[in-house]
Amino acid sequence: MDSGSRPAKSAASWPSIVAGAFVAAAATVILVALGSGIGFASISPWPDRGASVTTFAVTTAIWLIVTQWISAALGGYIAGRLRTRWMGTHPHEVFFRDTAHGLITWAVATILVVAVGASSFMSAAGTAGHVAGAGAAAIVAGSGSAAPNANGPISPYEIDRLFRTSNFGGAALLADARTETAHIAANAFANGSISAADRAYLIEQVSARTGASQSDAQARVDNFVAAVTEAQAKLKTEADSARKAAAEASIYLALSLLIGAFIASVAAALGGRIRDEHI
Repeated sequence: MDSGSRPAKSAASWPSIVAGAFVAAAATVILVALGSGIGFASISPWPDRGASVTTFAVTTAIWLIVTQWISAALGGYIAGRLRTRWMGTHPHEVFFRDTAHGLITWAVATILVVAVGASSFMSAAGTAGHVAGAGAAAIVAGSGSAAPNANGPISPYEIDRLFRTSNFGGAALLADARTETAHIAANAFANGSISAADRAYLIEQVSARTGASQSDAQARVDNFVAAVTEAQAKLKTEADSARKAAAEASIYLALSLLIGAFIASVAAALGGRIRDEHI
């Protein structure tokens, strides 16, 4: 049979690619778990202990690169060593195919890790969101009671405002006053400030429930408003810091993936060359 009648055969050695991809994925899982353990161990709730936020971010970026470097090198090398030898193929073509095998191995391993990680992340995020939502409802309700119509289209703040009264009904209604104040604070968080009507209402209620003078009640309300404003500013600062950290993490992740793709290609070419030399 002449060469023209030979059946076409794919140059891709998929068994070696899949084997290398699983090795790379397993190495990634191990290294990520190890890095998470080291990272959590470096954080301490006590002042002046543990790593700073900047140090933690830099360490995380370095570990991502190291993880990709090691896992991609292992997967690419395994794929190169296990692939079938190409007989009668030009060395330049062999080098290209080996490099392509490493790149494909890295791509398959990355998809495997992302697929597993994404499913775990979505499950954890759903659980965390459910817990956070329940916690927020309890905080807004105050004293552990359920907020009226907390999940409906009308906020508890609007319902409270509908039944506002200037008459103080005694100590039994103190819990209701705390709950309503929490709703006013939540509305202030949403709108960015407490309205003049809400401020006047709080002064009136504080004076009636505590027996304080109008000026003392106003001072208390002013301090409360300042605390709400400060908390709102702090939350915005933390949110902005989280946004910046997420952006930096994305850049570090993309850089580590590019390094992993390069390392896997080089390792596969090296593995293929060593295999050809020993056969």
